[in-house]
Amino acid sequence: MSERRESLGSRLGFIFLSAGCAIGLGNVWRFPYVTGKYGGAAFVFFYLLALAFLALPIMVMEFSVGRASRQSVVGSFQVLQPKGTHWGVFGYFGLAGNYILMMFYTVVTGWMLAYSWFSLSGVLAGLGTEVSAVGAYFDGLLASPGALAFWMVLTVLIGSLICMIGLQAGVERITKLMMAGLLVVMLALAVRSVTLPGAEKGIAFYLKPDFSNVMKQGLWSTIYSAVGQAFFTLSLGIGSMAIFGSYISRDRSLTGESVIITGLDTLVALVSGLIIFPACFAYGIQPNAGPGLIFVTLPAMFNHMPQGQVWSTAFFLFMSFAAMTTVVAVFEHLIASSMELLGWSRQKASVANFFIVSILALPCVFGFNVWSNVAPLGKGTIILDLEDFLVSNNLLPLGALVYLLFCVSRRGWGWENFLAEADCGEGMKFPSWLRGYLLYVVPLIIGVIIILGYYEKFFA
Repeated sequence: MSERRESLGSRLGFIFLSAGCAIGLGNVWRFPYVTGKYGGAAFVFFYLLALAFLALPIMVMEFSVGRASRQSVVGSFQVLQPKGTHWGVFGYFGLAGNYILMMFYTVVTGWMLAYSWFSLSGVLAGLGTEVSAVGAYFDGLLASPGALAFWMVLTVLIGSLICMIGLQAGVERITKLMMAGLLVVMLALAVRSVTLPGAEKGIAFYLKPDFSNVMKQGLWSTIYSAVGQAFFTLSLGIGSMAIFGSYISRDRSLTGESVIITGLDTLVALVSGLIIFPACFAYGIQPNAGPGLIFVTLPAMFNHMPQGQVWSTAFFLFMSFAAMTTVVAVFEHLIASSMELLGWSRQKASVANFFIVSILALPCVFGFNVWSNVAPLGKGTIILDLEDFLVSNNLLPLGALVYLLFCVSRRGWGWENFLAEADCGEGMKFPSWLRGYLLYVVPLIIGVIIILGYYEKFFA
C-alpha cells in the first residue's frame, strides 16, 4: 500500500493541513472562554509553557510514527512495533477515537454553518440586542432535531466531498483556501475589535498578567486547565496528525515543521482572544460567560455595532473555517484507514464514511431534544458530554501517552529510531537530551491530567 500511497503536493499543504487539524473549536471557542474564566493573561502564560514543554514533543513523535510507517493509525504501530509486542492494538482505539470525535464535532460545526447563514440572511440581526431573544432562538435550534440533523449532515457532506475529490486536488487545495480565508477574516475581526471604544480594558485583561485572578480560581486548577487546553488543542493521541506525516517526504525535519504548526495553532487561539475580549469589555459583556458566549451574547453584541451584520457574518465564517478544517482532516484519516484496512477506493471510502458518520452523529443531535432526558454521566449531562469525555479525558491523553512511550521505550519503536526519523531532512533537530524528561516526567504529567479530569467530571 505504501508504494502506491498518495502524497501531498507541497510543504505548505502539509503545514496548512496539520495546522487545520489542530485549529478548531478548541482554539476559537473553548480557548477564549477558558481564558476568561481563569483570569486572562496569567492563564495564557501557563498555556504557552505547556505547549512548549508538553504538547510539542508529542506532536513530533506522532508525525514521526506516521512518516516512518507510511500508514494511518491502525497500520503505523503494526509496521513499526518490534516482533512479539502488541502496540498495534492501540491503533484500533485510535481509529475509534476519530469516529467518536466526529460524532459530536460535526454537530457543533453544523451550528457554526447555521449561524453563518443566519448572519448572512439577516435572521440574527432581526433578533435585536436583547440577549434573551438571541438565547431563545439558539434554544429553539437545539430543540429541533430536524434542523440540527440538517446542519450536521451538511457538515459531513462537505467533508466527504472534499476528501472524495482527492488528497491534493481536494483536501490539500481546499484546506489551503480555508486556512487563507480564516487568517484574513481573523485579522480583520481583530483589528475591528481592538479599535472599538473601550476596547483597551479588554486588551489589558487579556495581555497583562494579573495573578490575583489566578488565585480566585486556584493556582493548580489554572495550571491544570492550561495544560489540558494545550494538550487537547493539537488533537494529539488518536493519529489525526500522524496521517499527514505519512503523506510527506523526508526533505524536512519534523521538529521544525511541528514548531511552525504549533505556532499557527497558537496564533489563531491568541488572536481569537483579541477578537472576543476587547469587544466584550467595549459592550459590557462578561468574558467568562462560557460556551453560550459565542451563540448568545456575541450575536447580541454584534447587533449593537455599526455594520453589525457584516461583522457577525465574518465572525461565524471564521468560526466555520476553523471547525471545517478539523472535520476535513479527521475525515481524511477515516478514509485513509478504510482504504488501507478494507482495500476500498477513495470514492467508496468517502461515500461509506459519509453514511457511517451521519448515522453515528444522530445520538448527539437527539441528545439536545428527543433524548434530552438521557444523562449518561449523571444529572445535568447529555450525550455530547459522554462523547466528549471519552475523547478528551480518555482516548486523547492515553493515546498521547502511547505515542510517547512507543518512541522513548526500548520495548517500543525506540529512541534512536524516533530521533533518526524526526531529524531526517533540513531544519531544526529534536533535542536528544530530553529523553529522561520525556520518559519519566511527561508520563507523570499526563497521568495527573487523566486523574484530575476524572475528579473534575465526577467529584468536583
